[in-house]
Amino acid sequence: MKKSLFAVAAVTAFAGAAQAQSSVTVYGLLDVGYIGGNTRVSNSQYSAKTTQNQFGQSAESTSRLGFKGVEDLGNGTSAFFTAEFALAPQDQLSSGNTNGGLLNRQTFVGLKKNGIGQTALGLQQTGIFNAVTVTDPGQLNNVAGNVIYASGAGGTSASDSGATGIGFTNRISNVITFKTDNFAGFTANALYSLNNKNASEGITTVGTTANSTVGGNTNMGGWGLGADYTFKKFYVNAQYQAFKQLTTALGAPGSTAVWTNPQANGATLAPVAQGTSPVTLAGANAKVTEVIAGSAAVTGTGVNVQDNQFYVGATYDFGILKAYAQYLNRKATSTVSPNYFLKRQAEQIGVRSFITPTVEAWASAGLGRYTAAGTGNPTANFNAWQLGSNYYLSKRTNLYAIYGQTLTSTSSYSTLSSAGATTTYNGNSSGASNYAVGVRHTF
Repeated sequence: MKKSLFAVAAVTAFAGAAQAQSSVTVYGLLDVGYIGGNTRVSNSQYSAKTTQNQFGQSAESTSRLGFKGVEDLGNGTSAFFTAEFALAPQDQLSSGNTNGGLLNRQTFVGLKKNGIGQTALGLQQTGIFNAVTVTDPGQLNNVAGNVIYASGAGGTSASDSGATGIGFTNRISNVITFKTDNFAGFTANALYSLNNKNASEGITTVGTTANSTVGGNTNMGGWGLGADYTFKKFYVNAQYQAFKQLTTALGAPGSTAVWTNPQANGATLAPVAQGTSPVTLAGANAKVTEVIAGSAAVTGTGVNVQDNQFYVGATYDFGILKAYAQYLNRKATSTVSPNYFLKRQAEQIGVRSFITPTVEAWASAGLGRYTAAGTGNPTANFNAWQLGSNYYLSKRTNLYAIYGQTLTSTSSYSTLSSAGATTTYNGNSSGASNYAVGVRHTF
């Protein structure tokens, strides 16, 4: 009997120790309220204005549900995971909402060694996104008026708010990340993304005509490096990340296509003249080699886009308020199409402070420039500002009110066609104002 009691006590103690080494936390945030605003476009020929208002969601913070856990592996080593999903509390499941109101924000698992750092694999936030979370005066809210994290109320991403609003890549999949422990105020981080596929190239045929390309390379990946430094009340964070998408296709001008005609007689024919459509052959299994020069007979084009992004942000805590300064630069180019080019840069300053123990307020203002290649894409200058406040009912629940404006303007310009005709485009201006009041609860 005593042995049984001792055995039960030992098993219970062991189970308690195991549970103490592992923990899982459920967390989340719900943000709902009233959202209103308008957009305006005007030039010398026309003007248009659209006004919207709704009982919306995620104006101050994207609603989310998450699970995270840590397991102590001993000797200063631990395993950790996070699975976080964006919620759409105002949406209902319908044919147009295939994710059922649940969208993957980040899901990863990793290992940490005290005194060295940590590494993780999975869908994760980029270095720039993490830097902006601690150096943005508006704390990445989704109301207009922020030139760094450009967005519109109710959105779940800063990347879907229009051409001049694409500031940086928020999250990336197929990625491994590294982060060091804090050494004398410094921490460093890195990421490497890899998603490559190489398949045998060929062309499908229908009868005696080339139909479409198959195979080729699909190589998408990138890397990033960053570091931050804290000295007393001063904090600075700098990040650089570069992503590349490379997709080859047999239809790309200048490439060589070898395709099989199932009705040919097995003979291998000489190359056809550049730009000539495939000829009709007789017999079975003959091959024809064609040097493609924009021939419509073979579909598919290559893609080669290099996307470089740089961000630096700093804060200084004066005690009564915290000051913010931010700079962002993004440049994307393509070696396949000389007409594909865009560059966006923006600067922003702001302040954030508790006016009373329960009332918090912030203000920000910024400007920038957007440049893109091609007809209809002149240089655009933009500026924006935002005011916001929180009233905390408790540590987990607050009421908020946010207002922001943004303005974009382009100048007149002319283009010359190949026929010698000149076309003049009038400059225009566009803008948006956005406001939201609501309640946010964290758990």
